[in-house]
Amino acid sequence: MPDPLLQLKQVMNATAPMPETDWEEFSSFFKPFAAKRKEVLTKAGETEKYLYFVTEGVQRIFYYDDQNREATLVFTYAPSFGGVLDALLLQQPSRYYYETLTPSVFLRAAISDILPITNQRPALSFLIRQGVTHALSGVLERLVELQCFTSEEKFRQLLRRSPHILQLVPHKYLANYLGIEATNFSKLINKVRI
Repeated sequence: MPDPLLQLKQVMNATAPMPETDWEEFSSFFKPFAAKRKEVLTKAGETEKYLYFVTEGVQRIFYYDDQNREATLVFTYAPSFGGVLDALLLQQPSRYYYETLTPSVFLRAAISDILPITNQRPALSFLIRQGVTHALSGVLERLVELQCFTSEEKFRQLLRRSPHILQLVPHKYLANYLGIEATNFSKLINKVRI
């Protein structure tokens, strides 16, 4: 299994390489953390305290409305960052839940350690802006899919973007993520050539 800190460094360098001194300070804040299956790491109403880097497992961010309807918004899995990023960076109560779908292993860093050094380390500040910009771009793309695509087009786009997702995430969560009834999702799996 790859070294988790090396995985983190590779993901960060793919976004925006940083000086070694910045990396050493930044990486020193990340500590190993493990969670069981179906563990809620962040609840709605809580301020997100940690930036997670996923090294094993699958998680999701989801929302409950006032009628107790559930909406799966995002999946995270290795090697990627996780957590409720808007609540983390704004330091405001989360509107969403962050839950493990499988047993999960992370590196996590307290935002109270990270935020102060972003003012002192321009490369780190740039990296965070790049990460947020990429996330926003993905959200906008997903909004177009949700508003304009048919169920089949949404399903095909999901498979283009993440071909391995059918093996990682239980289908009921994928159906919810796409806004498709579970029975229609099953029909799509049988209909669409993968």
